[in-house]
Amino acid sequence: MEQGLRSYLVVTGGYWGFTLTDGAIRMLVVLYFHQLGYSPFEVAMLFLFYEFFGVVTNLVGGWLGARLGLNLTMHMGMALQIVALLLLTAPESWLSVPYVMFAQALSGIAKDLNKMSAKASVKLMLPKDDSANSRLFKWVAILTGSKNTLKGVGFFMGAALLSTLGFRNALLVMAGGLFVVFVITLIMLPRDIGKSRAKPKFTQLFSKTREINWLSAARFFLFGARDVWFVVGLPVFLYSVLGWEFMQVGGFLALWIIGYGFVQALAPKLIRKSHHQLGPDGVTARVWAFVLTWIPAGIALALMFEINPSWSVIIGLGLFGVVFAINSAVHSYLILAYSDHDKVSMNVGFYYMANAGGRLVGTVLSGWVYQVSGLVGCLWWSAGFVLFAALLSFALPRHSRTVPNQAVVNE
Repeated sequence: MEQGLRSYLVVTGGYWGFTLTDGAIRMLVVLYFHQLGYSPFEVAMLFLFYEFFGVVTNLVGGWLGARLGLNLTMHMGMALQIVALLLLTAPESWLSVPYVMFAQALSGIAKDLNKMSAKASVKLMLPKDDSANSRLFKWVAILTGSKNTLKGVGFFMGAALLSTLGFRNALLVMAGGLFVVFVITLIMLPRDIGKSRAKPKFTQLFSKTREINWLSAARFFLFGARDVWFVVGLPVFLYSVLGWEFMQVGGFLALWIIGYGFVQALAPKLIRKSHHQLGPDGVTARVWAFVLTWIPAGIALALMFEINPSWSVIIGLGLFGVVFAINSAVHSYLILAYSDHDKVSMNVGFYYMANAGGRLVGTVLSGWVYQVSGLVGCLWWSAGFVLFAALLSFALPRHSRTVPNQAVVNE
């Protein structure tokens, strides 16, 4: 247990360091290119390859993690992020849209290699005892929640570094800090963590259990539901309709992400009565998805009936963040609970491929739907996506199906 906890803390620390740069680089790019005259939609499109390559990376990254070990794939992600940061320090004349999209593509690959490796590692660090389910939910929730909180802190850090050091110096500072994290975690983590005893074939990437497939499909629609209004529609609405300053928009979204992360980390306590020692199951996922469906629908109705748009969006976004965080934490637990040790990295990679696919579709739809029907249209799409996630969750098993699978871990 002591060695597992030590490794968990090292992985979490490394993930925190990476996440700070991930949040900061996004805010740096958004603010800097907004200053250069790009529209909010054009700025959002700079992240298109970031999301697209997340789909590819999660699929291939899980297979690489099983063959090479999660330590190596995690540090590959850190190294690529350092390269992406340094690429953006090029002279301003080099910073064309294709160039920035390429740098963001590398950052997207880096982010998903790092995320897949960190989350899959958690399963392998737990002792094989009867409390593994409950402890797994707690450890995953803390890792994921703290990551999202620090991504919000990264938004603030990026804005602060931009205003004090300038665009290029801020990027150099972040690259240097991440390199220090890279060296420390490389030294402290076991070399063979996550490496499968049997080398999986590439064709096995698509050979998943029924539970993994249905959960991944639900994850696709869950995260599409968030990004279909959060990525482009919401920031543009706050800026152009409510008249907020750009820094107010960035600060508000950063605070939302920080709060969302706190709720995610506390999810095991918030729903303790429903999961006890066995951990959440398919019923838990389904119930919370149905609860979430009503929130974007309620915000859309409030805007349609012209009920104070500022407070409707602020209160609605707060409620959405709380319930969405619980949904996400339950999903993050279930993917590990449904996976045995040898396949955990491949299953997590496949699952986060669906996650990235949902974000990609949500990002593209967010810009298109907002232009066609405004924020109200984005919110109705969001409600529809969450409803699909809830319906797909009917296929997820109760504890009677998850416990035997978990017994593989307890052999």
